[in-house]
Amino acid sequence: MSRKNHPETPDGRYFVAKGRLWRKTDPRLSDTERRAAIKALMQARRAVGQAETADAERAARDDVDAAKRRLGERGAVWWKDGAPDEGGLHPKNSSYAKWWAGLSEAEREAGL
Repeated sequence: MSRKNHPETPDGRYFVAKGRLWRKTDPRLSDTERRAAIKALMQARRAVGQAETADAERAARDDVDAAKRRLGERGAVWWKDGAPDEGGLHPKNSSYAKWWAGLSEAEREAGL
């Protein structure tokens, strides 16, 4: 599976996919911590797909959430300047609107 080249905000906090801002992994994580959290995330995602009961699926989804929080992609923001989390917003409806408008059409298309 190849990774699409999604636009990234100038401050490195988000990338844009499916027309929404998605929080990036906390860059302060060590390589070891990041790899362990990604491994746990992939295992949890597989468990969601393999769950045979509602309880098993719920447990697996909770594990996905826990891994995403370890990565800094959910929960408290990892930056320290007091800026709010704008994840889930379309870039044009966020503080990144001017940046988004300045991208080429091809760059914006890569985020849709």
